[in-house]
Amino acid sequence: LSLAAAVVSGWLNLQASDALLALTRQTLTSREEALRLTQLRLRHGAASALDLRLAESLTESARVALAQQQRQRMLDRHALALLVGQPVDQPLADVPGNPDAPDVAWQALADVPVGVPSTVLLNRPDIRAAEQQLAAAQAQMGAARAAFFPRVSLTASVGSASSELSGLFKGGTWGWALAPQALLPIFDGGANRAGLESAQAGRDLALAQYEKAIQVAFREVNDALASRGTLEAQLTAQQGLVQAETERLRLSELRLRQGVASQLEVLDAQRSLFAARQALLQVRFALAQNRVALFKATAGI
Repeated sequence: LSLAAAVVSGWLNLQASDALLALTRQTLTSREEALRLTQLRLRHGAASALDLRLAESLTESARVALAQQQRQRMLDRHALALLVGQPVDQPLADVPGNPDAPDVAWQALADVPVGVPSTVLLNRPDIRAAEQQLAAAQAQMGAARAAFFPRVSLTASVGSASSELSGLFKGGTWGWALAPQALLPIFDGGANRAGLESAQAGRDLALAQYEKAIQVAFREVNDALASRGTLEAQLTAQQGLVQAETERLRLSELRLRQGVASQLEVLDAQRSLFAARQALLQVRFALAQNRVALFKATAGI
Protein backbone atom coordinates (compact mmCIF):
# COMPACT_ATOMS: atom_id res chain seq x y z
CA LEU A 1 0.00 0.00 0.00
CA SER A 2 2.81 2.41 0.86
CA LEU A 3 4.68 1.49 -2.31
CA ALA A 4 1.62 2.02 -4.51
CA ALA A 5 0.98 5.42 -2.92
CA ALA A 6 4.64 6.38 -3.30
CA VAL A 7 4.69 5.41 -6.98
CA VAL A 8 1.54 7.40 -7.75
CA SER A 9 2.88 10.34 -5.75
CA GLY A 10 6.16 10.17 -7.66
CA TRP A 11 4.31 10.06 -10.98
CA LEU A 12 2.26 13.11 -9.97
CA ASN A 13 5.45 14.96 -9.02
CA LEU A 14 6.82 14.19 -12.47
CA GLN A 15 3.62 15.42 -14.14
CA ALA A 16 3.73 18.59 -12.06
CA SER A 17 7.32 19.21 -13.10
CA ASP A 18 6.35 18.64 -16.74
CA ALA A 19 3.47 21.13 -16.55
CA LEU A 20 5.59 23.76 -14.78
CA LEU A 21 8.37 23.21 -17.30
CA ALA A 22 5.98 23.73 -20.23
CA LEU A 23 4.57 26.86 -18.57
CA THR A 24 8.08 28.24 -17.97
CA ARG A 25 9.04 27.63 -21.59
CA GLN A 26 5.96 29.50 -22.79
CA THR A 27 6.73 32.35 -20.39
CA LEU A 28 10.34 32.54 -21.53
CA THR A 29 9.25 32.71 -25.16
CA SER A 30 6.82 35.55 -24.45
CA ARG A 31 9.39 37.44 -22.38
CA GLU A 32 12.02 37.11 -25.07
CA GLU A 33 9.49 38.56 -27.52
CA ALA A 34 8.71 41.34 -25.06
CA LEU A 35 12.42 42.06 -24.71
CA ARG A 36 12.80 42.27 -28.48
CA LEU A 37 9.89 44.72 -28.73
CA THR A 38 11.28 46.80 -25.85
CA GLN A 39 14.66 47.03 -27.59
CA LEU A 40 12.88 48.14 -30.77
CA ARG A 41 10.82 50.73 -28.87
CA LEU A 42 13.96 52.01 -27.18
CA ARG A 43 15.67 52.59 -30.54
CA HIS A 44 12.64 54.63 -31.64
CA GLY A 45 12.48 56.59 -28.39
CA ALA A 46 9.22 55.00 -27.22
CA ALA A 47 10.77 53.20 -24.22
CA SER A 48 13.29 54.07 -21.54
CA ALA A 49 16.46 52.32 -20.46
CA LEU A 50 14.63 51.34 -17.27
CA ASP A 51 12.01 49.50 -19.33
CA LEU A 52 14.78 47.67 -21.16
CA ARG A 53 16.56 46.63 -17.95
CA LEU A 54 13.33 45.38 -16.43
CA ALA A 55 12.53 43.36 -19.55
CA GLU A 56 16.03 41.88 -19.44
CA SER A 57 15.61 41.05 -15.75
CA LEU A 58 12.31 39.26 -16.33
CA THR A 59 13.76 37.33 -19.25
CA GLU A 60 16.75 36.15 -17.24
CA SER A 61 14.54 35.20 -14.29
CA ALA A 62 12.50 33.05 -16.68
CA ARG A 63 15.71 31.36 -17.83
CA VAL A 64 16.62 30.70 -14.20
CA ALA A 65 13.18 29.21 -13.56
CA LEU A 66 13.53 27.06 -16.69
CA ALA A 67 16.84 25.63 -15.49
CA GLN A 68 15.32 24.94 -12.07
CA GLN A 69 12.34 23.15 -13.57
CA GLN A 70 14.56 21.07 -15.86
CA ARG A 71 16.62 19.99 -12.86
CA GLN A 72 13.51 19.22 -10.80
CA ARG A 73 12.02 17.15 -13.60
CA MET A 74 15.23 15.13 -13.85
CA LEU A 75 15.22 14.49 -10.09
CA ASP A 76 11.54 13.49 -10.14
CA ARG A 77 12.15 11.06 -12.99
CA HIS A 78 15.11 9.49 -11.19
CA ALA A 79 13.05 9.15 -7.99
CA LEU A 80 10.24 7.44 -9.89
CA ALA A 81 12.68 5.08 -11.60
CA LEU A 82 14.10 4.17 -8.19
CA LEU A 83 10.62 3.36 -6.88
CA VAL A 84 9.63 1.13 -9.81
CA GLY A 85 13.07 -0.45 -9.99
CA GLN A 86 13.61 0.21 -13.69
CA PRO A 87 13.83 3.10 -16.16
CA VAL A 88 10.55 4.97 -16.56
CA ASP A 89 8.74 4.19 -19.81
CA GLN A 90 8.70 7.10 -22.23
CA PRO A 91 4.88 7.27 -22.56
CA LEU A 92 4.70 7.66 -18.79
CA ALA A 93 7.23 10.46 -18.78
CA ASP A 94 6.05 12.42 -21.83
CA VAL A 95 5.61 16.13 -21.27
CA PRO A 96 1.93 17.16 -21.42
CA GLY A 97 1.19 19.38 -24.41
CA ASN A 98 -1.01 21.83 -22.52
CA PRO A 99 0.36 23.27 -19.27
CA ASP A 100 -3.05 24.75 -18.52
CA ALA A 101 -4.71 21.33 -18.24
CA PRO A 102 -2.95 19.29 -15.53
CA ASP A 103 -6.37 18.17 -14.35
CA VAL A 104 -6.00 15.14 -16.63
CA ALA A 105 -3.40 13.75 -14.26
CA TRP A 106 -5.34 14.02 -11.02
CA GLN A 107 -8.77 13.37 -12.47
CA ALA A 108 -7.44 9.99 -13.60
CA LEU A 109 -7.25 9.04 -9.92
CA ALA A 110 -10.36 7.42 -8.49
CA ASP A 111 -12.10 9.52 -5.89
CA VAL A 112 -13.27 8.15 -2.55
CA PRO A 113 -16.98 7.24 -2.79
CA VAL A 114 -19.65 8.79 -0.60
CA GLY A 115 -20.75 7.00 2.57
CA VAL A 116 -17.62 4.96 3.21
CA PRO A 117 -18.00 3.16 6.59
CA SER A 118 -15.28 3.50 9.18
CA THR A 119 -14.85 -0.28 9.22
CA VAL A 120 -12.67 0.00 6.11
CA LEU A 121 -9.94 1.32 8.41
CA LEU A 122 -9.70 -2.15 9.95
CA ASN A 123 -7.98 -3.19 6.71
CA ARG A 124 -5.13 -0.75 7.25
CA PRO A 125 -1.84 -2.64 7.66
CA ASP A 126 -0.86 -0.69 10.77
CA ILE A 127 -4.15 -1.47 12.52
CA ARG A 128 -3.96 -5.14 11.51
CA ALA A 129 -0.39 -5.33 12.80
CA ALA A 130 -1.36 -3.71 16.12
CA GLU A 131 -4.30 -6.12 16.39
CA GLN A 132 -2.04 -9.12 15.90
CA GLN A 133 0.41 -7.76 18.48
CA LEU A 134 -2.48 -7.42 20.93
CA ALA A 135 -3.55 -11.00 20.23
CA ALA A 136 0.02 -12.19 20.83
CA ALA A 137 0.15 -10.26 24.11
CA GLN A 138 -3.13 -11.85 25.17
CA ALA A 139 -1.69 -15.27 24.39
CA GLN A 140 1.38 -14.51 26.51
CA MET A 141 -0.94 -13.40 29.28
CA GLY A 142 -2.74 -16.74 29.12
CA ALA A 143 0.53 -18.64 29.21
CA ALA A 144 1.70 -16.65 32.24
CA ARG A 145 -1.55 -17.39 34.07
CA ALA A 146 -1.30 -21.06 33.21
CA ALA A 147 2.14 -21.15 34.83
CA PHE A 148 0.44 -20.81 38.22
CA PHE A 149 -1.46 -24.07 37.77
CA PRO A 150 0.28 -27.39 38.25
CA ARG A 151 -0.30 -29.89 35.48
CA VAL A 152 -1.82 -32.86 37.29
CA SER A 153 -4.71 -35.28 36.84
CA LEU A 154 -7.75 -34.31 38.92
CA THR A 155 -9.45 -37.71 39.05
CA ALA A 156 -8.23 -41.27 39.17
CA SER A 157 -11.59 -42.90 38.59
CA VAL A 158 -15.22 -41.87 38.60
CA GLY A 159 -15.85 -39.75 41.74
CA SER A 160 -12.34 -40.17 43.25
CA ALA A 161 -9.47 -37.75 43.41
CA SER A 162 -6.18 -38.66 41.88
CA SER A 163 -3.08 -39.13 43.98
CA GLU A 164 -1.47 -36.17 42.24
CA LEU A 165 -4.34 -33.89 43.29
CA SER A 166 -4.29 -35.26 46.85
CA GLY A 167 -0.57 -34.71 47.07
CA LEU A 168 -1.01 -30.99 46.53
CA PHE A 169 -2.80 -30.77 49.91
CA LYS A 170 -0.38 -32.83 51.91
CA GLY A 171 -0.91 -32.90 55.65
CA GLY A 172 -4.58 -31.91 55.49
CA THR A 173 -3.80 -28.20 55.00
CA TRP A 174 -5.26 -25.94 52.30
CA GLY A 175 -1.89 -24.39 51.56
CA TRP A 176 0.13 -25.39 48.55
CA ALA A 177 3.06 -27.67 49.21
CA LEU A 178 5.75 -28.74 46.80
CA ALA A 179 4.94 -32.29 45.82
CA PRO A 180 6.87 -34.61 43.53
CA GLN A 181 3.67 -35.34 41.61
CA ALA A 182 3.35 -31.72 40.43
CA LEU A 183 4.96 -31.33 37.05
CA LEU A 184 5.30 -27.55 37.51
CA PRO A 185 6.88 -26.20 40.73
CA ILE A 186 4.58 -23.98 42.79
CA PHE A 187 7.20 -22.22 44.85
CA ASP A 188 9.55 -20.66 42.29
CA GLY A 189 10.87 -17.63 44.08
CA GLY A 190 8.25 -15.30 42.53
CA ALA A 191 9.26 -16.05 38.93
CA ASN A 192 5.71 -16.97 37.91
CA ARG A 193 4.26 -13.84 39.47
CA ALA A 194 6.90 -11.69 37.81
CA GLY A 195 6.17 -13.40 34.50
CA LEU A 196 2.45 -12.69 34.92
CA GLU A 197 3.07 -9.02 35.72
CA SER A 198 5.35 -8.74 32.73
CA ALA A 199 2.70 -10.30 30.50
CA GLN A 200 0.09 -7.90 31.90
CA ALA A 201 2.35 -4.94 31.16
CA GLY A 202 2.95 -6.25 27.64
CA ARG A 203 -0.79 -6.63 27.11
CA ASP A 204 -1.44 -3.09 28.35
CA LEU A 205 1.26 -1.77 26.02
CA ALA A 206 -0.17 -3.68 23.05
CA LEU A 207 -3.64 -2.37 23.88
CA ALA A 208 -2.33 1.20 24.02
CA GLN A 209 -0.56 0.74 20.69
CA TYR A 210 -3.74 -0.66 19.16
CA GLU A 211 -5.74 2.32 20.39
CA LYS A 212 -3.08 4.66 19.06
CA ALA A 213 -3.14 2.98 15.63
CA ILE A 214 -6.92 3.48 15.46
CA GLN A 215 -6.61 7.12 16.51
CA VAL A 216 -3.89 7.75 13.90
CA ALA A 217 -6.06 6.17 11.20
CA PHE A 218 -9.04 8.40 11.98
CA ARG A 219 -6.81 11.46 12.24
CA GLU A 220 -5.18 10.81 8.86
CA VAL A 221 -8.57 10.39 7.17
CA ASN A 222 -9.89 13.52 8.85
CA ASP A 223 -6.79 15.52 7.89
CA ALA A 224 -7.02 14.38 4.26
CA LEU A 225 -10.72 15.25 4.01
CA ALA A 226 -10.23 18.61 5.73
CA SER A 227 -7.31 19.45 3.43
CA ARG A 228 -9.40 18.50 0.44
CA GLY A 229 -12.09 21.03 1.32
CA THR A 230 -9.62 23.87 1.77
CA LEU A 231 -7.68 22.92 -1.36
CA GLU A 232 -10.85 22.98 -3.46
CA ALA A 233 -11.65 26.46 -2.11
CA GLN A 234 -8.07 27.54 -2.78
CA LEU A 235 -8.29 26.18 -6.33
CA THR A 236 -11.44 28.19 -7.04
CA ALA A 237 -9.85 31.36 -5.69
CA GLN A 238 -6.62 30.74 -7.59
CA GLN A 239 -8.51 30.22 -10.85
CA GLY A 240 -10.21 33.55 -10.27
CA LEU A 241 -6.84 35.17 -9.66
CA VAL A 242 -5.43 33.78 -12.91
CA GLN A 243 -8.44 35.09 -14.84
CA ALA A 244 -8.03 38.51 -13.24
CA GLU A 245 -4.30 38.64 -13.99
CA THR A 246 -4.92 37.50 -17.58
CA GLU A 247 -7.43 40.30 -18.09
CA ARG A 248 -5.05 42.75 -16.43
CA LEU A 249 -2.31 41.81 -18.86
CA ARG A 250 -4.65 42.14 -21.83
CA LEU A 251 -5.74 45.62 -20.76
CA SER A 252 -2.16 46.68 -20.02
CA GLU A 253 -1.04 45.64 -23.50
CA LEU A 254 -4.01 47.48 -24.98
CA ARG A 255 -3.17 50.62 -23.02
CA LEU A 256 0.45 50.31 -24.12
CA ARG A 257 -0.52 50.16 -27.80
CA GLN A 258 -2.70 53.25 -27.29
CA GLY A 259 0.14 55.08 -25.59
CA VAL A 260 -1.57 55.55 -22.22
CA ALA A 261 0.48 52.99 -20.27
CA SER A 262 4.16 52.28 -19.82
CA GLN A 263 6.12 49.16 -20.62
CA LEU A 264 6.69 48.82 -16.88
CA GLU A 265 2.97 48.20 -16.33
CA VAL A 266 2.89 45.45 -18.95
CA LEU A 267 5.98 43.72 -17.61
CA ASP A 268 4.60 43.80 -14.07
CA ALA A 269 1.35 42.23 -15.31
CA GLN A 270 3.34 39.49 -17.08
CA ARG A 271 5.28 38.72 -13.92
CA SER A 272 2.12 38.54 -11.79
CA LEU A 273 0.36 36.28 -14.31
CA PHE A 274 3.30 33.86 -14.41
CA ALA A 275 3.33 33.59 -10.60
CA ALA A 276 -0.44 33.09 -10.52
CA ARG A 277 -0.33 30.33 -13.16
CA GLN A 278 2.49 28.58 -11.31
CA ALA A 279 0.48 28.66 -8.10
CA LEU A 280 -2.58 27.31 -9.92
CA LEU A 281 -0.64 24.31 -11.19
CA GLN A 282 0.72 23.63 -7.72
CA VAL A 283 -2.76 23.73 -6.16
CA ARG A 284 -4.11 21.35 -8.79
CA PHE A 285 -1.39 18.83 -8.12
CA ALA A 286 -1.78 19.31 -4.37
CA LEU A 287 -5.36 18.12 -4.85
CA ALA A 288 -4.03 15.08 -6.68
CA GLN A 289 -1.60 14.32 -3.87
CA ASN A 290 -4.51 14.69 -1.45
CA ARG A 291 -6.33 11.88 -3.27
CA VAL A 292 -3.24 9.71 -2.87
CA ALA A 293 -3.12 10.49 0.87
CA LEU A 294 -6.81 9.63 1.20
CA PHE A 295 -6.28 6.39 -0.75
CA LYS A 296 -3.52 5.37 1.65
CA ALA A 297 -5.40 6.48 4.79
CA THR A 298 -8.47 4.42 3.85
CA ALA A 299 -6.45 1.26 3.09
CA GLY A 300 -6.74 1.62 -0.66
CA ILE A 301 -10.49 1.64 -1.19
